[in-house]
Amino acid sequence: MRPPAAPRAELAPFLTPSLMAVVTGARRRALRDGDRQIDTAHLLHSLIEADPEAAAAFEDGRKRARVLGYLVQRSIGYGLRWQRSVEESAAGRLLPATRGAEGQDGRASGWSPAATAALEEAFRRAAERGDTRARGLDLLAVVAADPESRAAEVLRRAGVDPAALSARAGAPADAGTAALAEGSVPWPAGESSQQV
Repeated sequence: MRPPAAPRAELAPFLTPSLMAVVTGARRRALRDGDRQIDTAHLLHSLIEADPEAAAAFEDGRKRARVLGYLVQRSIGYGLRWQRSVEESAAGRLLPATRGAEGQDGRASGWSPAATAALEEAFRRAAERGDTRARGLDLLAVVAADPESRAAEVLRRAGVDPAALSARAGAPADAGTAALAEGSVPWPAGESSQQV
């Protein structure tokens, strides 16, 4: 099994320090859980723990604690069924940015298509407001808005309305993972965006 890819140094200028900590934490969680890919549930877990703005979007500390309780059970409970599967995005549609998810050696990049699309959408949201860095709230809005994401499934199980959380994080719930065009993320020229 190939471990999830490390956050690339090229990403650092495009992430706030807290969002970089989220990405690093998600990778660590995936490795610890024995998962092949970083998925949106790993991102959600790290967002709650490492990004104060994202954690505050929950408003209710009890619900936030309940979400964390579900996420902690991932490796011994319901998350076991996720270990051998790939998290797709937007009801299983493969977005343009996630096509060709295999690296040059034919192995997966270490990021689920849904997690890759979510990070790319967070970059797009930052660019739309004129910011050069994506924030944790950008990423939270996206992972909560994709009804098929593992993060949204965890939120629903914990009694949190994903659409309402996405709205509080500052984005319309139906925007979610809108079709993304390749190159919408600030990657070096000629480089595939899948290698997050």
